[in-house]
Amino acid sequence: MTVAERPTWVDDELYPFESRFVDIDGHRVHYVDEGTGTTLLFLHGNPTWSFDYSKVIESLRTEFRCVAVDYPGFGLSAAAPGYRYLPAEHAEVISRFVEALGLTEVTLVGHDWGGPIGLAAVQRRPEAFDRLVLTNTWAWPVTDPLVQIMSYVMGSPIGRLLIRQLNLFVNVMIPVGHRLTKPTKKQMAHYQKALDSPGRREASAIFPREITSSRAFLADIEAGLSNIAALPALIIWGDGDFAFGDKELRRWQESFTDHETVIVDGAGHFVPSDAPEQFAAAIRRWHNPSGA
Repeated sequence: MTVAERPTWVDDELYPFESRFVDIDGHRVHYVDEGTGTTLLFLHGNPTWSFDYSKVIESLRTEFRCVAVDYPGFGLSAAAPGYRYLPAEHAEVISRFVEALGLTEVTLVGHDWGGPIGLAAVQRRPEAFDRLVLTNTWAWPVTDPLVQIMSYVMGSPIGRLLIRQLNLFVNVMIPVGHRLTKPTKKQMAHYQKALDSPGRREASAIFPREITSSRAFLADIEAGLSNIAALPALIIWGDGDFAFGDKELRRWQESFTDHETVIVDGAGHFVPSDAPEQFAAAIRRWHNPSGA
């Protein structure tokens, strides 16, 4: 699927935003840009897209400028020929995206792979970012044996084949990653149709392997965390996640000198769509603690 415009299957009620496109290094990158005020840059994980933040953006766009982007090969974005869908490549696209839109005083909102990808962009363009919101993510080489095994299995030729042929990550991980809410058929369709063919699912199939194969990329981000440790950080953490737990949460809390943590009780991995009201409220309160 080559996306040049908004597909007809996108529901205007579930995704009530204007779709915008920008060309970056040959990629047709889709994004939304809603509201005015302090800029929030929302970065998604695997196998989602900016749709994951829909309800959060709906809630916050009256007070913030909400920019949410799809990586090439995800959502409504199309990748240029030869793109390998590697995290380091996505980070470069996001860095160029920030430059192309002239974004300044940005609050990064990073979930899952959006954490390391976004933090790599922060480290490349520190002048553009003021704050961080991190939710059920990581940014260092993985050492947990079970996660490493999962990376090897799902990143193997057989694992990638299952993802490409059966849309495994969407059909299994999206429902499993929601604990407080159950995605409706219409919501599931927005994840399924964004990755509607084996070729289109290549981007999603690459990520599991990169949990271990992108060790050098993750090590570079880890090494640079000390340079951004003073940035105010809000950690929004779903404690019912199958992927990230207390160990990763403590690591984030130790990484930033000015941090606040909001635990979303019972929320699964996809916190922005599993608990959008709490997610939006945490950002609103953190940015404006006086409520003025």
